[in-house]
Amino acid sequence: MEKDCYLCIRNLSTDTEYRSYSKKMSNKSYMLWENSLSMIRENVTEQQFKTWFKPIVFESFKEETKTLLVQVPSPFVYEYLEENYIDLLSKVLTRVYGEGVRLTYRVVTDKAHNLTQVIQANPVENIDSQRPTARANQARTPLDAAQADLDSQLDPHKSFNNFIEGDSNKLSRSIGLSIAEHPNTTQFNPMFIYGPSGCGKTHLINAIGLRTKQLYPQKRVLYISARLFQVQYTNSVLQNTTNDFINFYQTIDVLIVDDIQEWLNATKTQDTFFHIFNHLFRNGKRIILASDRPPVDLKGMNDRLITRFKCGLIAELEKPNVQLCIDILNHKIHRDGLHIPEEVVQYIAQTANGSVRDLQGVINSLLAYSVVYNSNIDMRLAERVIKRAVTIDDKPLTVDDIMDRVCNHFNVTSTAIASRSRKREYVIARQVSMYLAQKYTKMPASRIGKLVGGRDHSTVIHSCSQIEQRIKVDRNFCEEIESIENSFRLKN
Repeated sequence: MEKDCYLCIRNLSTDTEYRSYSKKMSNKSYMLWENSLSMIRENVTEQQFKTWFKPIVFESFKEETKTLLVQVPSPFVYEYLEENYIDLLSKVLTRVYGEGVRLTYRVVTDKAHNLTQVIQANPVENIDSQRPTARANQARTPLDAAQADLDSQLDPHKSFNNFIEGDSNKLSRSIGLSIAEHPNTTQFNPMFIYGPSGCGKTHLINAIGLRTKQLYPQKRVLYISARLFQVQYTNSVLQNTTNDFINFYQTIDVLIVDDIQEWLNATKTQDTFFHIFNHLFRNGKRIILASDRPPVDLKGMNDRLITRFKCGLIAELEKPNVQLCIDILNHKIHRDGLHIPEEVVQYIAQTANGSVRDLQGVINSLLAYSVVYNSNIDMRLAERVIKRAVTIDDKPLTVDDIMDRVCNHFNVTSTAIASRSRKREYVIARQVSMYLAQKYTKMPASRIGKLVGGRDHSTVIHSCSQIEQRIKVDRNFCEEIESIENSFRLKN
C-alpha cells in the first residue's frame, strides 16, 4: 500500500500536495515506531522500559533502504541496548517494519557541544559471537573450536586504548604491550600477573590478546578462565577425548589463562596443564597467566608448575591510587558523554576502595539513576549511590593512628619520628609512617609530610619509594610491614 502511494508521487500536481504526502509518510513511520515501543513494553518490566527505551527518540525511516534511525542519549545507553536488548529490538522491528529493516543509532557523545555519532546496530546473527557475556557462558569444546575458525574468547571492550596507565600498573602495562607487539620473542615467557580483585588483571591480559591478534591475525590466540579450562578437561575425561583436548591446546600460539588460583588442589588439571605448558614453552609459544596471588603463595599448586611460573616475568598489579582512579573515571565519563562535577569525581575516587570494578559500577549506577529520575549527577546522588555500591569504612585510619602503631612496633616515640634526628631506627619508623599514611589515608603527599614532622612532599615521595624497594627485596621487613597492617584491621 505504502509502495503504491510512493509510485504516485510523480502524479501529484503541486508542492503543497507533495509536502502533505511527505508529512503523511513521516507520521506513518513514527506511528510504526510507537507500535514497536508498545510491543517492547509488553516484553520488559516497566522500570526497564522507562530506563532504556523511553529515552530513545525516533528520527526517520527510509522506505527505499529500510533504514530506521533513532537517537540515544549516550554511548552507555547504546552499548547497553546492544549488549542486552538487540535481539528483542530486531524481532520487534522486523515484525513492525518488515524483513530486512536496518536499525541505526545516532549516539549523543557530547551534550554540551551537541556532538553525535551515527552507528549501525550489529546484525542479529552476529550477536552471540560479539557479546562477551554470551561467550563466557558457552562451554564450547576444544574440538568444536578446532573445526571452525578459532574464537579467541577475547572481550573487545578491554583493550590498551582504555587501560589507563598509572603508578600501580605502569610496568605491567609496558611489558604487556611489548609482548603483544613482539610475541615471537622468548623474553618474559611466561608472563605471570598477580594482584587483588578489581585491580585490572583481566583487562590487561585481554588487552595483550587483542593487540596481538590485531598485529598478527594469523596467530591462534586464546583467552580462557581457569575454571572453564577445568570444566573442558573434566568433560574430555568423561568422553575419553583427553588426547584431543591436549592436542588442541598445543596448537595455540598465545595462551592466556585467567584466575589460575582456581586450580589449587585440582591435581589432574594441573598435571594436564603441565604437559601443555611444556609443549608451548619448548616451541616458543606465548603463555600469559593471571592470579590473585604470587606463585610462592599458590599453596596446593604442583611444585614443578610453580617453578615454571617463576622462570619468566612476575608482574604485580596494585590497587589504583586516588589519582589513577580519577583518571579512570574521567576517561569513562568522557567516553560516555557524561557531565559529572569534579568534586563528585574526587569523592568517588576516594571512596571506591581502589577497585576498578567499583568505579565502573558506581558510574553505571549514577547514569542509570540520572536517566530514570531525569536528574543531574551531583554530590547528593553520588553519596546515595556509593552507600549502596561500595563498603565505606565509617572509622577511617588517621595519620595519628598509623604513627601510634608504627611507634609501638619499632618501640620509638611519636616525638622521635617527628624530630630531625637521623638515627637509623627513627628514620625507618618515619619512612614507614609516611608509606602507610599514603597507602591507607589517600591524603596528598604534602599533607602527610606536614603531619609527620613538617616535611615537604618530596621527602614523602622519597620515603615511600625507599620502603617499596626494601619490601621487594627484604622478606623479613615485608613481614614487619604486614604485621603493622594487620594491627589496622584489629582497630575496628
